Parts: sequence; structure tokens; C-alpha cells
Amino acid sequence: MMRSVSVWKQELADGTHTSRLAALYCCAPEQTPTQAARYAAVLDGLETTFGSHTEAGLYSAPGRTEIGGNHTDHQHGRVLAGSVNIDMIAAAAPNSLNQLRVQSEGYDLCVIDLSDLAARKEEENTTMALLRGECEAFRQRGAKLSGLDVYISSNVPKGSGVSSSAAFEVLIGVILNDCFMAEKVSPIAIAQIGQWAENVYFGKPCGLMDQMASSVGNIITIDFADPAHPAVEPVQVDFSKAGLALCILDSGADHADLTDEYAAIPSECRAVAAVCGGEVLRDVPFETFLAKLPECRKQCGDRAVLRAFHIYADNERVAKQVAALRADDFDTFLQLVTESGLSSWEYLQNVIPAGYKEHQEVAVTIAAAKHFLRGKGAVRVHGGGFAGTVQAFVPVEVLADGGVSLIGMGSALYKTDESFLQNHCRAYRGRALAVLKAGSKPGKAAVTINSAGVEPVTIYLEEE
Repeated sequence: MMRSVSVWKQELADGTHTSRLAALYCCAPEQTPTQAARYAAVLDGLETTFGSHTEAGLYSAPGRTEIGGNHTDHQHGRVLAGSVNIDMIAAAAPNSLNQLRVQSEGYDLCVIDLSDLAARKEEENTTMALLRGECEAFRQRGAKLSGLDVYISSNVPKGSGVSSSAAFEVLIGVILNDCFMAEKVSPIAIAQIGQWAENVYFGKPCGLMDQMASSVGNIITIDFADPAHPAVEPVQVDFSKAGLALCILDSGADHADLTDEYAAIPSECRAVAAVCGGEVLRDVPFETFLAKLPECRKQCGDRAVLRAFHIYADNERVAKQVAALRADDFDTFLQLVTESGLSSWEYLQNVIPAGYKEHQEVAVTIAAAKHFLRGKGAVRVHGGGFAGTVQAFVPVEVLADGGVSLIGMGSALYKTDESFLQNHCRAYRGRALAVLKAGSKPGKAAVTINSAGVEPVTIYLEEE
């Protein structure tokens, strides 16, 4: 929604949007000034880059985490995914040039002539391709495109496995939807537009999970049996009930130049499906695949067959993971996460790029995390694999020894059915108990207490 730039800045400065920002970023109200400052900064960036504008809109698209279903989406399978509280944000304003001009912090300016939206071979694997493809998709849906200036800032690490590319695609889709379609395009369709642009214009045969998780938001399970109409269901989860924190570990390896590794997975799986009479593995019953195993090995090779074994098993694991989470059965859930990680390594083979010897960052990160956890929690390769990040479900009591961590809470009530391994409890006669673990480094720790009907209070503890 376009509003006066000066009004935006005043409201961001005076805290008008505090509650909205707190809900968006899952943080306490007193932590929202940092986020408000980010939005004020993109408004400044818009004006610095493109000149002054009377009105502008503010937009956000989050990164995502894949929780279950590693590479199942491109085979029309099931996934379990969620959005995270790191995101790409943008300020956008109209121009009179019939051009889409996009400036992302730290990158070159991209300019698209809106009268020429045909795909260009020379633009494959570039931001220009994504922009041109998304504009064409909206044009095909009836959007009357006109000039637009966009300034983008992001705290979603590029190449980290949290899907900065999907966040970018969704962000552009949200902007175009607001400016030219009066928000008539659904979040699911915005995700599909991003995938189409990435497949057709960018040249990467990705699935739909990343865009869907970013566009729809929260924790969701998606069944892509009918990719034109994916079945999306919310999954209500409170990992604090199990005393777990979902952590994304950066391996330090970037996805750059690994497109061929990713592309080989859907290509090989489709080749196996074709031998069995289908287009993708979801079209082929597992029993048929087993019966055709000798032919698949001969025509597609053993790696393709092993990858198919993973897809079938992980697709079934997603349904079991969802059932376990809805039943608060975290032990079963963690076991399934572990099984998925082992399957990705052994069968899908997306931990180490082919031929890599000296550089096996993802594998080392998994090994170190498992050593640290000593059988607790769960660890698995995250997302596309080969580079980027590792996902770990970590008991809160073993988190970050460098600072204070909250182990649990309880009230003074002697009879209660509440779990103590969480960050909230019911007070009794105004009293509650918090158990904190000191880290290894001295310093001052801030502890904020929130309760309905009273102002938040922050106290400071000195760590010796």
C-alpha cells in the first residue's frame, strides 16, 4: 500500500507499528526499534538511489527453513516447511519511465524495460532474468505494468540454504501484486510465479517448496500431488514444549556454481520415473519402481536409483513428522529428522558435491554438530544441500555457552501439569521461577519478562 514517505518515517520513529513489527518478527515490543530502523533505511535508500518520491510502499518476504521432505517437492511429493524471522524488505515507488528499476544493497542496479519481457538466453542465472520473468507472469494475469523503483535490503544470507532467492522472488511478487493487481493474486500463486520465473527465465529446475514457505508463511505442510493446486495445511508447533530450539548452522560453503549438482537430482529422478511409466516419482507406485529396478539401474545408473529410494522414503516421512508434531510426540519427530538426514547423505547424496575432497564443509558441519549434541536433538543437511546450511534441533540447555540461556520456568504452584522446559508459565500469587544457565564469558545479560495486562520489564544480570 502506497503512503506518504514522510508519514511512514514519522510512524516508524514514534512506534506506531510496534505491535505489527513484534508479531511479524516474533520478538518483544522493545526489540522492534531495530526492525523499524531497517524500514526507515530502505526508504532513505530509495530516495538516495532514485531521487525523492511523494509516496512509497513497504514490503517484506521471509527466508524459509525446510523441516521435512528433502528434494521431494520437484517430484510432486510432500514437504514440511516454515518461514523464519529473517527477511528481505523493500521500499517501492512509481516512476514515469516504464521501467522496473531494482537496487539491492551491495549489488548492481537492475533495469527492466516493461515493453520487452521476453526471455533472454544471455540473462540466464541472473537477477535480470527473475525480474523479467515475474513481470511477464503478472502481465499474463492481466496486470497493467508501469514504471516502478524498488530498493531492497536483506538479512537473509545469500547461499546459506535459507533461500534468499525464494525470498527475493516472493518479495518482487508481493510488490507487483500490491501495485498492479490490488492484491488479487494469492500467496500460493505468487509462489508459483516465482518458481515459473526461476524455471523458465533463470534456467534452474527448482521445486516449489522454497517459494511457498516464504509466501504463505508460518509452519506448513504442502502436498504437491497436483502442483497447479498444491494442498497447503498449517501445522501448529511449539518447540519450546520439548525444550528444543531450531538452529540453522552455516557451513561457510556457498551455492555458487553448483546449479548442475542441483539440476541433476530432479533430472535423474524424472529419468527413473520415465522408465517406470511416469513423469515424476509421485506418478509411480513404489512397488512398480521395485519391479523395474533392474531396468532403472541399467538405463539411469545406480545414483539415480538411490536418489529415488530417498524420495519415496522421505515423502512418507513427512506425513509421519506432521502427525508426530500434531501429537506433541517430539521423540518420534526427532527420530524421523535423523532418518531423513541419513537418507539425504547415503541415498540422495546431496551433502558433498561430486569430486570434492579438500572442501566438504557441509559434511564437517554435520559431524561437528552431532559430536556436540552427543545423541541429543537431531541434525540433517538443510535445503538443496551440497553447500549452505545444516539444520539442528538443539535442546535449549546446551545452547551457546557464551551467554545466558533459559533452561526452564515454573510457578510457585506446587501442583501443575505445565512443562518446565519452556520460556513461559502461569504465575502463582504473582510469583514464578526462571532457571538460567550462565555462559563461559563474563558480562551483562538482559532478561525481559512479559505478562498480559502489565508493562514488560527488563532486568540485567552480571555474569562473573
